Amino acid sequence: MDHPTDSTAMVAAISGALADPGPEDRELLASIVRVARAIFGAAASSIFLFDREHDELVFEAVSGEGEDFLVGTRFPAHRGIAGWVADTGEPMTVDRLAGDGLFAQDLAERTGFVPDAIMAAPVMHRDEVLGVIQVLDPHHQSRSSLSDLDLLTAFAAQAGLALAGLVRSRAARGALALGGGEFAQLAGIVRLLAELPEDRRASGLRLVDSLHEVLAGMVR
Repeated sequence: MDHPTDSTAMVAAISGALADPGPEDRELLASIVRVARAIFGAAASSIFLFDREHDELVFEAVSGEGEDFLVGTRFPAHRGIAGWVADTGEPMTVDRLAGDGLFAQDLAERTGFVPDAIMAAPVMHRDEVLGVIQVLDPHHQSRSSLSDLDLLTAFAAQAGLALAGLVRSRAARGALALGGGEFAQLAGIVRLLAELPEDRRASGLRLVDSLHEVLAGMVR
């Protein structure tokens, strides 16, 4: 993934970060995995971010087994059930993981918990796979239920909004770090927009989006 070094990319990243503040998105992701774990009666639930730059899946939120230490842990992006879901963009349920050809037991052992069953769905935003949501050892009635897999996909849709917000927030911080003092004025605009009342912030963001479109046209 290319680093956003020009002002066009930076304006886009900053406006996206303002629209979806990182801390709120992280709390939403944590809430999603907690609720998913409870609804499916699972031993654990987690959300991965697909880090394309490093070709890895990264734990962004965990509830249940491993929640105290797994956030931030990385695994190869194209292995295991989660890797298959990230590659194909299709949900999947496996009620007997032992002997399943896609299951990467060595990766599961690295988490300290080897499940017997899994349900997983792609986390998407604007037709792009951003990551994967999974529940481990769900209740037996959920393991072969298409309606429950549809429900997990609905959870994934909500996670997509939050995960997209985190990605934009991180891109904005990276853009400002790369730009240094040259983009100090943009940082000031960001702060001013953030301080606006919510009803006026939308108008400010529309101005930023309009500027983004103009600058994007200039570099085409």
